[in-house]
Amino acid sequence: MKKKVLIIGAGGFIGGFIADESLRRGFETWAGVRPSTSREFLNHADIKFVNLDYSDVDKLAAQLRDAMPDGGRWDWIVYNLGATKCANFADFNRINYIFLQNTVNALRIADMLPERFLFMSSLSAIGPGDEKNYEPLTNRSIPQPNTRYGVSKIKAETFLETCADLNWTIFRPTGVYGPHEQDYLMMIKCIDAHWDFGVGFRKQLLSFIYVKDLAAAIFDAIATPQTLRRKYIIAEPQVYTQSQFRKIVAKALGRKFVVPVRLPLWTAYIASVVAEKYAVAKMKASTLNRDKFKIMKQRNWNCDISDARHDFGFAPAYSLERGIAETVVEYRKSKNNSK
Repeated sequence: MKKKVLIIGAGGFIGGFIADESLRRGFETWAGVRPSTSREFLNHADIKFVNLDYSDVDKLAAQLRDAMPDGGRWDWIVYNLGATKCANFADFNRINYIFLQNTVNALRIADMLPERFLFMSSLSAIGPGDEKNYEPLTNRSIPQPNTRYGVSKIKAETFLETCADLNWTIFRPTGVYGPHEQDYLMMIKCIDAHWDFGVGFRKQLLSFIYVKDLAAAIFDAIATPQTLRRKYIIAEPQVYTQSQFRKIVAKALGRKFVVPVRLPLWTAYIASVVAEKYAVAKMKASTLNRDKFKIMKQRNWNCDISDARHDFGFAPAYSLERGIAETVVEYRKSKNNSK
C-alpha cells in the first residue's frame, strides 16, 4: 500500500518541494496548512489539504481525526512548520516550540502518532562554531544557540527527546536555497545589479543545501530504520567563501563585472536595529534584524555530514553551481513575468 504522508507547515518555499518529492515517490500526500497560508507552491491536483489550528490542542486533534476518518492515520509526518523571522521575537517560541508541543499532544489525543515523525530544525540550534581553527560543526557539538530562533529550535528538539512514544528524526539543515526562497534571492538580485555586499572582514566559510536535495533526504531518512531518534546535519559536503559564492552566482547570471563591498560589522548591526524597529512599527517581520545579524556575523558554517552519509546514504545531487543555475533560471522567469 502507498505510504500516507502529512506535511505540517507545507506552505511556502521548502514545503512545496517536500510535497512535490512525496508525490514523485508515489505517496499519498496531505498538506497541513492554516486557512491564511498561501497555496502558490502547492498546486498539484493530487495534494489533499488539511486546515490546522496549532494554537488549540483539542481543536487540532479534531481536525486531524476529521482529515483521516474511520480510524486511519498517516504513516509518516514531516513537521516543517516554523518561523525564521518574526516582528515579535516571542513568536519564535510560540511558533517553533509551543506549536510543536501542541501538535504532538493533539496526535496523542487523536491516537494518531505516526510510524515516523521528522522534525525540521536548523543548524542554528547548535549555534556558533569554532572560529579559530574552523573545525566543522557536528552532531556531537554542544548546542549553544545565540539567537532567539536557534533557542526556539533547540527547545523543540529537547521536547522531542522527552517523547518516548514518538518515533522521531531531527534534521538540522544549513542555509537552504532554491527557486522562490527570499533571503538568498536578495543576494542574487544584488549581484545581478553588479553589487555584492558582505559583512565583516574575517574569513567566513559558508555552507548550503539545495532545496531538492533536502526534500529527497527527508524521505530517504524516514524510510531507514537507523535514523530512529537520531539528529542529522544536512548540507552539501563542500564549503565556500563569499568570493566563491559571488563568482558562481555572477557566472549563472552572465555578469562579468560585480563590485564586492565589505561592510564593517558595526554598520550591519546598526542597519539591523533600524530595520527591526521599523518592522515592529509596521507590525511586519523584517529579513534584517538583530537575530539575523548574529547569523551573518557567524564566521564558520562548515559542517560534518558523515552521520547522514553513513546512516541513510545521504549524497547531495546538487553542487552549489548546479543549484544556483536552476535558481537563476526561475528568478529570471519571475522577473520577466513581473514586467
